[in-house]
Amino acid sequence: MFLSSRAGLRSCGARIATSNTRCASVLAPTAPSAPTAAAATPLHNNNNKINYIQSFSTAAKPSTAQLVKQLREMTGAPMMECKKALSTPEVDHDLEKAQEWLRKYGSAKASSKVAGREALEGLVGVKIEGDRASIVQVKSETDFASRSETFSTFVQEIADAATAGEVNGDVDIGAFMASAKDSKGQVLSETLNDAILAIRENIQVDSMVIMKASSDKSVLAGYVHGRAPNSTCGSAAAVVELEVTSDAGSGKAEEAAKKLAMHVVAAKPSYLNPESVPEDVVNKEKEILLEKMTGTNKPPEIMEKIIAGQMRKFYEGICLTEQSHMVEEGNPKVSKAMKSLGLEVK
Repeated sequence: MFLSSRAGLRSCGARIATSNTRCASVLAPTAPSAPTAAAATPLHNNNNKINYIQSFSTAAKPSTAQLVKQLREMTGAPMMECKKALSTPEVDHDLEKAQEWLRKYGSAKASSKVAGREALEGLVGVKIEGDRASIVQVKSETDFASRSETFSTFVQEIADAATAGEVNGDVDIGAFMASAKDSKGQVLSETLNDAILAIRENIQVDSMVIMKASSDKSVLAGYVHGRAPNSTCGSAAAVVELEVTSDAGSGKAEEAAKKLAMHVVAAKPSYLNPESVPEDVVNKEKEILLEKMTGTNKPPEIMEKIIAGQMRKFYEGICLTEQSHMVEEGNPKVSKAMKSLGLEVK
C-alpha cells in the first residue's frame, strides 16, 4: 500500500499579563506623623525615632497600541481588525473577550470574503505513529501563504489529528473537521477559521487518506519533498507500507520503505500493481493501441504480441511494482528489488 499527494496543481501566542512592581522607600516622619497601618510597617525604635518602609504597587494600564500588538501576536489577525475588536463596547479592551469576538465576527467575515477564490498552492502533511499513518493535502491561494508558519502548523495539526483517530481509508473531510480536535483541544473547523483570519486567503482541506498497517510484520515509512521553512510539511509526500516476508528483511524494512517513498514522489505511480488497475482503464488503453495499428495489415497474432508489449510499457509507467526503482543502485524493478531484500510492497 502506498499513499502519495502533491500540494498544488502547479506543482500561538501566549497571553501577556502586566505584573505589579514592588517598590520601597525609607521614611523618617516627625513625631506627630503616624503612618497608616496599611501603608507602613515599623522597623525599629531608636532614640524615640521610628523608621518605616512604605510599600506601594503600580499596575500601569496597557495602552491601546500595546493591546493591539498583543492581540495580533495571539491571533495573527490584521491590525485594524484587532483595534476594532478591542474597541467594541462588549469587549472594552479585554484581550480574552477580543479573541472571542474575532472568532465570532472576524473569522466569519474573512471566510465570506475569500470563499470561492481559486486555491492552487498549498502543502502536504504526513504523520506516522506506530501502525497508523495519514497524508493530508491543504490548499491556499498563494505559495507565500502556504510557506507561512501559521499555514504549515495548521496542516500538521490536521495530519496529527487524523493519525490519532480511528478512521481508515478515505475520510469524510467535513465530518472529520467538525469533530476532530487539534493539540489544544479546539475543534479543527475552528482552527481552520483562525487560520483564514490570520492569513486572509481561501484555505481548503482538499484530501485526506489514513492507512493502517495490514499486519504486525509491516513497516510504514514516509518522505516529504520540498519542505516549507521550519516545517515537516512540503510540496509533495508519500507513505509506503512494506511487509517483511523473510528473516533477511527484518533489519532492512524501514530504510527500504523510506527509499521507496522517495521513489513514489519522483515517479508518481497511480496504482500498486497491474492487478489493481481498473478494467475500464486497461480496456481504454488497448482501444487506443488498436486504433494506432489500424491499416497496418498486420496479422492478428502479431498485433496481439505488439499490444502485449505496449501494455507492459503502460504498466511500467503507472504501476509501482513495475517501475524501475529510481533510488536503488542500478534501478532494478521495484518488485524484484523488494523481493531480493525479503520484503513486499503492500
